[in-house]
Amino acid sequence: MEESPENLLIDIEGGICTITLNRPKNLNVFNEKTLDEFYNVLEDVSKNAAVKVVVLLSACEKAFTAGADIKEMVDKDSDGGRKFAQRGHRIARKLETMPQPVIIGVHGYVLGGGVEFSCACDIRIAAEGSIFSQPEIDIGVIPGWGGTQRLSRIVGIAKAKEMIYTGKRVDANEAKDIGLVNHVVPKEKLQEAVMTMAKTIASKGKLALFDAKKSINQLYESFIEEGLKYEIDRWSELFETHDQKEGMKAFLEGRSPEYKDE
Repeated sequence: MEESPENLLIDIEGGICTITLNRPKNLNVFNEKTLDEFYNVLEDVSKNAAVKVVVLLSACEKAFTAGADIKEMVDKDSDGGRKFAQRGHRIARKLETMPQPVIIGVHGYVLGGGVEFSCACDIRIAAEGSIFSQPEIDIGVIPGWGGTQRLSRIVGIAKAKEMIYTGKRVDANEAKDIGLVNHVVPKEKLQEAVMTMAKTIASKGKLALFDAKKSINQLYESFIEEGLKYEIDRWSELFETHDQKEGMKAFLEGRSPEYKDE
Protein backbone atom coordinates (compact mmCIF):
# COMPACT_ATOMS: atom_id res chain seq x y z
CA MET A 1 0.00 0.00 0.00
CA GLU A 2 1.48 3.36 -1.05
CA GLU A 3 -0.02 5.30 1.87
CA SER A 4 -1.89 4.38 5.01
CA PRO A 5 -5.69 4.74 4.75
CA GLU A 6 -7.24 7.42 6.93
CA ASN A 7 -10.36 5.48 7.92
CA LEU A 8 -9.04 1.91 8.23
CA LEU A 9 -6.54 0.15 10.47
CA ILE A 10 -4.49 -2.66 8.88
CA ASP A 11 -2.58 -5.41 10.65
CA ILE A 12 -0.97 -8.49 9.09
CA GLU A 13 0.32 -11.25 11.33
CA GLY A 14 0.56 -15.02 11.06
CA GLY A 15 -1.08 -15.13 7.63
CA ILE A 16 -4.08 -13.14 8.87
CA CYS A 17 -4.86 -9.60 7.66
CA THR A 18 -7.13 -7.70 10.04
CA ILE A 19 -8.91 -4.68 8.56
CA THR A 20 -10.67 -2.49 11.12
CA LEU A 21 -13.18 0.22 10.22
CA ASN A 22 -12.08 3.35 12.08
CA ARG A 23 -14.57 6.22 11.79
CA PRO A 24 -16.05 5.87 15.29
CA LYS A 25 -17.37 9.44 15.52
CA ASN A 26 -19.44 8.80 12.38
CA LEU A 27 -20.60 5.27 13.28
CA ASN A 28 -18.29 4.04 10.50
CA VAL A 29 -20.62 5.31 7.76
CA PHE A 30 -19.18 4.77 4.30
CA ASN A 31 -18.49 7.97 2.42
CA GLU A 32 -16.77 7.92 -0.96
CA LYS A 33 -13.30 8.34 0.56
CA THR A 34 -13.79 5.38 2.90
CA LEU A 35 -15.22 3.23 0.12
CA ASP A 36 -12.22 3.96 -2.10
CA GLU A 37 -9.78 3.27 0.74
CA PHE A 38 -11.54 0.01 1.57
CA TYR A 39 -11.44 -1.21 -2.00
CA ASN A 40 -7.78 -0.28 -2.47
CA VAL A 41 -6.82 -2.15 0.72
CA LEU A 42 -8.76 -5.24 -0.35
CA GLU A 43 -7.16 -5.12 -3.79
CA ASP A 44 -3.68 -5.01 -2.27
CA VAL A 45 -4.45 -7.73 0.28
CA SER A 46 -5.93 -10.03 -2.35
CA LYS A 47 -2.54 -10.03 -4.12
CA ASN A 48 -0.48 -10.49 -0.95
CA ALA A 49 0.93 -14.02 -0.96
CA ALA A 50 1.55 -13.85 2.79
CA VAL A 51 -2.17 -13.46 3.60
CA LYS A 52 -4.30 -16.61 3.90
CA VAL A 53 -7.30 -15.19 5.77
CA VAL A 54 -8.88 -11.72 5.98
CA VAL A 55 -10.71 -10.46 9.08
CA LEU A 56 -13.04 -7.43 9.21
CA LEU A 57 -13.72 -5.65 12.52
CA SER A 58 -14.90 -2.27 13.79
CA ALA A 59 -13.24 0.23 16.14
CA CYS A 60 -16.59 1.93 16.84
CA GLU A 61 -18.16 1.03 20.19
CA LYS A 62 -21.76 1.39 18.99
CA ALA A 63 -21.70 -0.10 15.51
CA PHE A 64 -19.96 -2.12 12.89
CA THR A 65 -21.39 0.47 10.50
CA ALA A 66 -24.52 2.56 10.14
CA GLY A 67 -24.27 2.05 6.36
CA ALA A 68 -23.77 4.52 3.53
CA ASP A 69 -23.32 8.25 4.11
CA ILE A 70 -26.75 9.70 3.34
CA LYS A 71 -25.36 13.26 3.39
CA GLU A 72 -23.28 12.34 0.34
CA MET A 73 -26.21 10.66 -1.42
CA VAL A 74 -29.16 12.97 -0.85
CA ASP A 75 -28.57 15.37 -3.76
CA LYS A 76 -27.19 12.93 -6.32
CA ASP A 77 -28.85 12.40 -9.69
CA SER A 78 -29.12 8.98 -11.35
CA ASP A 79 -25.55 9.15 -12.68
CA GLY A 80 -24.19 10.08 -9.27
CA GLY A 81 -26.30 7.37 -7.67
CA ARG A 82 -24.96 4.80 -10.13
CA LYS A 83 -21.34 5.74 -9.40
CA PHE A 84 -21.96 5.58 -5.65
CA ALA A 85 -23.59 2.16 -6.03
CA GLN A 86 -20.70 0.91 -8.14
CA ARG A 87 -18.23 1.91 -5.41
CA GLY A 88 -20.04 -0.34 -2.93
CA HIS A 89 -20.56 -3.13 -5.45
CA ARG A 90 -16.90 -3.45 -6.31
CA ILE A 91 -16.04 -3.83 -2.61
CA ALA A 92 -18.65 -6.55 -2.12
CA ARG A 93 -17.47 -8.39 -5.22
CA LYS A 94 -13.86 -8.14 -4.06
CA LEU A 95 -14.80 -9.60 -0.66
CA GLU A 96 -16.71 -12.34 -2.42
CA THR A 97 -14.12 -13.23 -5.07
CA MET A 98 -10.74 -12.50 -3.48
CA PRO A 99 -8.87 -15.77 -3.01
CA GLN A 100 -8.66 -15.53 0.78
CA PRO A 101 -11.61 -16.50 2.98
CA VAL A 102 -13.05 -13.43 4.72
CA ILE A 103 -14.37 -13.54 8.29
CA ILE A 104 -16.38 -10.59 9.58
CA GLY A 105 -16.98 -9.86 13.24
CA VAL A 106 -19.84 -7.42 13.86
CA HIS A 107 -21.39 -5.74 16.87
CA GLY A 108 -23.92 -3.01 17.56
CA TYR A 109 -25.64 -1.60 14.51
CA VAL A 110 -25.07 -3.42 11.22
CA LEU A 111 -27.18 -1.37 8.85
CA GLY A 112 -27.62 -1.12 5.10
CA GLY A 113 -24.23 -1.55 3.50
CA GLY A 114 -23.04 -3.29 6.64
CA VAL A 115 -25.44 -6.15 5.98
CA GLU A 116 -24.53 -6.12 2.29
CA PHE A 117 -20.79 -6.32 2.92
CA SER A 118 -21.40 -8.99 5.57
CA CYS A 119 -23.30 -11.08 3.03
CA ALA A 120 -20.28 -10.92 0.72
CA CYS A 121 -18.02 -12.40 3.40
CA ASP A 122 -17.47 -16.11 3.91
CA ILE A 123 -18.14 -16.39 7.65
CA ARG A 124 -20.10 -13.97 9.85
CA ILE A 125 -19.77 -13.83 13.64
CA ALA A 126 -21.95 -11.43 15.64
CA ALA A 127 -21.81 -10.10 19.16
CA GLU A 128 -24.88 -10.48 21.34
CA GLY A 129 -27.09 -7.43 20.97
CA SER A 130 -26.14 -6.77 17.35
CA ILE A 131 -28.90 -5.26 15.21
CA PHE A 132 -29.16 -5.97 11.48
CA SER A 133 -31.32 -4.05 9.03
CA GLN A 134 -31.74 -3.13 5.38
CA PRO A 135 -33.51 0.22 6.00
CA GLU A 136 -33.18 1.66 2.49
CA ILE A 137 -36.94 1.47 1.88
CA ASP A 138 -37.35 4.17 4.55
CA ILE A 139 -35.30 6.68 2.56
CA GLY A 140 -36.88 6.07 -0.82
CA VAL A 141 -34.44 3.61 -2.37
CA ILE A 142 -33.56 -0.10 -2.36
CA PRO A 143 -30.41 -1.86 -1.16
CA GLY A 144 -27.76 -0.72 -3.61
CA TRP A 145 -24.64 -2.75 -2.78
CA GLY A 146 -25.90 -6.24 -3.55
CA GLY A 147 -28.50 -6.68 -0.82
CA THR A 148 -31.34 -7.72 -3.11
CA GLN A 149 -29.16 -10.52 -4.45
CA ARG A 150 -26.94 -11.83 -1.65
CA LEU A 151 -29.34 -11.46 1.27
CA SER A 152 -31.93 -13.52 -0.60
CA ARG A 153 -29.41 -16.30 -1.23
CA ILE A 154 -28.34 -16.41 2.41
CA VAL A 155 -31.60 -16.11 4.37
CA GLY A 156 -34.08 -17.19 1.69
CA ILE A 157 -36.27 -15.09 -0.56
CA ALA A 158 -39.23 -14.83 1.83
CA LYS A 159 -37.17 -13.53 4.77
CA ALA A 160 -35.13 -11.21 2.53
CA LYS A 161 -38.33 -9.72 1.11
CA GLU A 162 -39.65 -9.14 4.62
CA MET A 163 -36.46 -7.38 5.69
CA ILE A 164 -36.16 -5.28 2.53
CA TYR A 165 -39.86 -4.40 2.17
CA THR A 166 -40.28 -3.37 5.82
CA GLY A 167 -36.79 -2.24 6.84
CA LYS A 168 -37.30 -4.27 10.03
CA ARG A 169 -34.50 -4.78 12.51
CA VAL A 170 -33.26 -8.29 13.24
CA ASP A 171 -31.35 -9.02 16.43
CA ALA A 172 -28.32 -11.29 16.62
CA ASN A 173 -30.25 -14.37 17.73
CA GLU A 174 -32.78 -14.09 14.91
CA ALA A 175 -29.92 -13.42 12.51
CA LYS A 176 -28.40 -16.74 13.54
CA ASP A 177 -31.76 -18.52 13.25
CA ILE A 178 -32.22 -17.36 9.64
CA GLY A 179 -28.61 -18.06 8.65
CA LEU A 180 -27.48 -14.46 8.38
CA VAL A 181 -24.67 -15.15 10.89
CA ASN A 182 -22.78 -18.32 11.73
CA HIS A 183 -22.23 -17.69 15.43
CA VAL A 184 -23.34 -15.32 18.21
CA VAL A 185 -20.94 -14.64 21.08
CA PRO A 186 -20.73 -12.22 24.02
CA LYS A 187 -19.48 -8.83 22.86
CA GLU A 188 -16.34 -9.05 24.98
CA LYS A 189 -15.52 -12.38 23.30
CA LEU A 190 -16.12 -11.24 19.71
CA GLN A 191 -12.56 -10.53 18.64
CA GLU A 192 -11.33 -13.69 20.34
CA ALA A 193 -13.94 -15.80 18.55
CA VAL A 194 -13.14 -14.22 15.19
CA MET A 195 -9.38 -14.67 15.59
CA THR A 196 -9.78 -18.26 16.77
CA MET A 197 -11.72 -19.03 13.60
CA ALA A 198 -9.17 -17.14 11.50
CA LYS A 199 -6.23 -19.03 13.03
CA THR A 200 -7.96 -22.36 12.46
CA ILE A 201 -8.51 -21.54 8.79
CA ALA A 202 -5.01 -20.07 8.38
CA SER A 203 -3.54 -23.37 9.60
CA LYS A 204 -4.84 -25.14 6.48
CA GLY A 205 -3.01 -25.49 3.19
CA LYS A 206 -3.41 -22.37 1.08
CA LEU A 207 -3.89 -24.10 -2.27
CA ALA A 208 -6.77 -26.24 -1.04
CA LEU A 209 -8.23 -23.37 0.98
CA PHE A 210 -8.34 -20.96 -1.95
CA ASP A 211 -9.71 -23.63 -4.30
CA ALA A 212 -12.41 -24.48 -1.76
CA LYS A 213 -13.66 -20.88 -1.75
CA LYS A 214 -13.54 -20.61 -5.52
CA SER A 215 -15.33 -23.94 -5.98
CA ILE A 216 -18.12 -23.09 -3.53
CA ASN A 217 -18.64 -19.72 -5.23
CA GLN A 218 -19.26 -21.51 -8.53
CA LEU A 219 -22.62 -22.57 -7.10
CA TYR A 220 -24.16 -19.27 -8.17
CA GLU A 221 -21.38 -17.33 -9.91
CA SER A 222 -23.02 -17.49 -13.34
CA PHE A 223 -26.15 -15.77 -12.01
CA ILE A 224 -24.81 -13.12 -9.63
CA GLU A 225 -23.39 -10.65 -12.15
CA GLU A 226 -26.68 -10.22 -14.01
CA GLY A 227 -28.60 -9.74 -10.78
CA LEU A 228 -26.13 -7.19 -9.44
CA LYS A 229 -26.27 -5.19 -12.67
CA TYR A 230 -30.07 -5.10 -12.48
CA GLU A 231 -29.92 -3.84 -8.89
CA ILE A 232 -27.55 -0.99 -9.84
CA ASP A 233 -29.91 0.02 -12.67
CA ARG A 234 -32.93 0.16 -10.36
CA TRP A 235 -30.99 1.93 -7.56
CA SER A 236 -29.64 4.66 -9.81
CA GLU A 237 -33.02 5.33 -11.49
CA LEU A 238 -34.58 5.97 -8.08
CA PHE A 239 -32.28 9.00 -7.72
CA GLU A 240 -34.46 10.76 -10.30
CA THR A 241 -37.58 10.45 -8.13
CA HIS A 242 -39.21 12.83 -5.68
CA ASP A 243 -39.48 10.08 -3.10
CA GLN A 244 -35.72 9.46 -2.96
CA LYS A 245 -35.03 13.15 -2.33
CA GLU A 246 -37.84 13.38 0.21
CA GLY A 247 -36.89 10.15 1.98
CA MET A 248 -33.25 11.07 2.46
CA LYS A 249 -33.95 14.70 3.39
CA ALA A 250 -36.56 13.57 5.92
CA PHE A 251 -34.03 11.18 7.47
CA LEU A 252 -31.39 13.89 7.78
CA GLU A 253 -33.98 16.32 9.22
CA GLY A 254 -35.31 13.76 11.71
CA ARG A 255 -38.91 13.73 10.43
CA SER A 256 -41.27 11.33 8.71
CA PRO A 257 -41.14 11.43 4.89
CA GLU A 258 -44.11 12.51 2.80
CA TYR A 259 -44.00 10.31 -0.27
CA LYS A 260 -45.83 11.16 -3.49
CA ASP A 261 -45.10 7.86 -5.27
CA GLU A 262 -43.28 9.79 -7.98
